Amino acid sequence: MEKILLEYRNLINKELEKNIAPEKPEILFEAMRYSVFAGGKRARPLFMMAVCDSLGGNIKQCLPFAAAIEMIHTYSLIHDDLPAMDNDDYRRGKLTNHKVYGEAMAILAGDALLNRAFEIIAEECCNNLNIGNMYAFRYLTVAAGACGMIGGQAADILSEGQDIDMREILFIHKKKTSALFCAALNMGAALAGAGIDKIKRITALGEKIGLAFQIRDDILDITSTQEILGKPVNSDMRNKKNTYVSLFGMEKTNGDYKILSAQIYSEIKNIFGDNNILYYLVSKILDRDK
Repeated sequence: MEKILLEYRNLINKELEKNIAPEKPEILFEAMRYSVFAGGKRARPLFMMAVCDSLGGNIKQCLPFAAAIEMIHTYSLIHDDLPAMDNDDYRRGKLTNHKVYGEAMAILAGDALLNRAFEIIAEECCNNLNIGNMYAFRYLTVAAGACGMIGGQAADILSEGQDIDMREILFIHKKKTSALFCAALNMGAALAGAGIDKIKRITALGEKIGLAFQIRDDILDITSTQEILGKPVNSDMRNKKNTYVSLFGMEKTNGDYKILSAQIYSEIKNIFGDNNILYYLVSKILDRDK
């Protein structure tokens, strides 16, 4: 299974290299490439390809979409790290984009990655106009916008220093984190030709995976170190952010995380069967230490 994931990563990185080749103005493309190739997990494109593969699709059809979703994720990190947002100095063990290139160029690098992502998909849809590509395009545009990731980020900012409840924290996590995971899984399913009923089940699975991913991040922000995480720990507390841990404590968070993880594994088996690449990928993500 690890060999398969390595093959996926190599294909994703080649697609990213192809689509962010250095051009003028050089400093803009350098800033874009700095964050994209800073050593991310490639979790979202990997999930897309794993779903497509598990459903019998051609993973090479995923590559433009895989590059696009990674660019969108990366742009969101560049902007999250800015002084106006989380004001972080390190990401993935390196100085954040604005610390290297300045705030203005970091903003432009993020903007450029977002727009380049949609350029890539638009070109793919023009060259290969089919229902799978169009649905994949739609899933990503919705997940990245005001009804998805950006809306979740806005709700997260508005909740800082406020007393919120379970419903609100789940709303934030669903939009801010789960939206792109759902998009990744749904895009892989659409590109493999899955029907609407199966995609509905995969959507529910994607929401749980995204929630688990975020809860794990909340736990690691408290229990890990900057050397392991590659970014400052306790940053959520410093920024007065509401997290699963801050609301419910570590004991309940760990208990809920175990229950959620068991549900995810069960649903993967029900949808995709035993011994599939998606199950292995989820196990690596849920048990990660950074």
